[in-house]
Amino acid sequence: MALHIHEACILLLVIPGLVTSAAISHEDYPADEGDQTSSNDNLIFDDYRGKGCVDDSGFVYKLGERFFPGHSNCPCVCALDGPVCDQPECPKIHPKCTKVEHNGCCPECKEVKNFCEYHGKNYKILEEFKPSPCEWCRCEPSNEVHCVVADCAVPECVNPVYEPEQCCPVCKN
Repeated sequence: MALHIHEACILLLVIPGLVTSAAISHEDYPADEGDQTSSNDNLIFDDYRGKGCVDDSGFVYKLGERFFPGHSNCPCVCALDGPVCDQPECPKIHPKCTKVEHNGCCPECKEVKNFCEYHGKNYKILEEFKPSPCEWCRCEPSNEVHCVVADCAVPECVNPVYEPEQCCPVCKN
């Protein structure tokens, strides 16, 4: 009897090797409900490839139709290979421009800087100011501040004195 048990074990070990994954077909086991793909014949999605163009909002345009793909894009014409868009030469933005809007094909300057900033303070164009007793400055139309520093004469005394709010030293004696 011990011989028969030993032969049975060998047979059981060999059988799993005979069964391959190709022997089990997908049709033998029905798919779980979660694995099944539902086919809803009521929904029809048109294929627009080669027939039209789509903008940023999802609107479809016919071949040859002119459209704007987005709010800040240049106008395009729908072609077989997709949108062909105009690329005009846009005017350069002014260097003093502080606010640029991109609501059209070309960017637009909406606000030009009309002041100068010097040491954290703003000054109007052509405004003159004295940041210190020895400096005289002016806000130029180029929005740059130009300053002149006083050139003091050499005092004729040995111990000159600097008075408050005066640039150059003065002789007391």
